[in-house]
Amino acid sequence: MAIKIYNSTSPGRREMTGADFSMITKSEPEKKLTKGLTKASARNHHGRITTRHRGGGHKKLYRFIDFKHDKYNVSARVASIEYDPNRTAFIALIVYKDGEKRYILAPKDIAIGDEIIAADNAPLKTGNRLALKNIPVGTFVHNVEIFPGKGGQLARSAGTSVQIMAQEGGYTSILLSSSEIRKVPDSGYASIGSLSNAEWNAVSIGKAGRSRWLGIRPTVRASAMNPRDHKYGGGEGRAVRGTRRPKTKWGQITGGRKTRKKKKLSNMFIVRRRKK
Repeated sequence: MAIKIYNSTSPGRREMTGADFSMITKSEPEKKLTKGLTKASARNHHGRITTRHRGGGHKKLYRFIDFKHDKYNVSARVASIEYDPNRTAFIALIVYKDGEKRYILAPKDIAIGDEIIAADNAPLKTGNRLALKNIPVGTFVHNVEIFPGKGGQLARSAGTSVQIMAQEGGYTSILLSSSEIRKVPDSGYASIGSLSNAEWNAVSIGKAGRSRWLGIRPTVRASAMNPRDHKYGGGEGRAVRGTRRPKTKWGQITGGRKTRKKKKLSNMFIVRRRKK
C-alpha cells in the first residue's frame, strides 16, 4: 500500500495526497448487497443538530457487511476487492460454492481467486475465520467477537489488528492497538491477518472542498467566537483562554478527565488499561 501524490497543478492539488486504489478490482457494488442511505445531517428525530460540523457530502450506498461470517465449513472464493465509502478498510466480495454472495472486510494481501473458509479448526491462512481458542499465541487477527455469535466488534478499521496474548480458563487475552489487554470468550470467532488500506490516515485532504465531499462542515475556533457563543470567546485580539481546564461550549470539562464508569461490568475483563 502506498500513498498517491498528485501533481501541483493548482493550490488545492499542491499538498493533496490520496489512497492508492491499485488493490481495487471493481468500481460498482453488488446491487443486492446495498441500500440507499437517507441523510440526517447529524440531526435527531426532532430535527435538532446532535453532532456539529457534519452534513452535506456525496451520495453513498450502504454495503451490507457480513461481520458474523457465520456460514461455517463452506469455502468461498474472493471475487472482487472494492472501495466502501462508509468505512476506512476495503471490502471483499466472496462467493460461496452454493452461489451465495457476501461482503466481508478485506484483509491485507488478499487477492482475487483466494479460497477462504470459516470453521472451528480452519487453517491459519489470511482471511480464514476460526474460533479464538484454536488460534496460536502471537497471531494477529481482526473482526474479533466480544460476544460469541454476535459478530465481530473489535479491530474493524483500516490497517488494524489485535494480537493473541494468552489462552486461559475459557478466555483469550488479546492486545488491542490502544495498548489495552483484555479477555474475551475463547468460543468467539476472529479472522486471520491485518486489515487493508493501512495508510489511510496518512492521506492529506489538500483543500476545503474535499472535506465537504466527505460530509465534514467547517469548524470555527472557539477563541474566534463571541462570549455568548463559547467559554473562550470575546476579548481584544488574541485573548488568553481564561480557564485552567479545557471545556466545551457548554462548559463541560474535556481532555484529561476519565469518562469510563468506575463500576462498569466489563472492567473485570480488562487485564491492563491502555497507556496514556
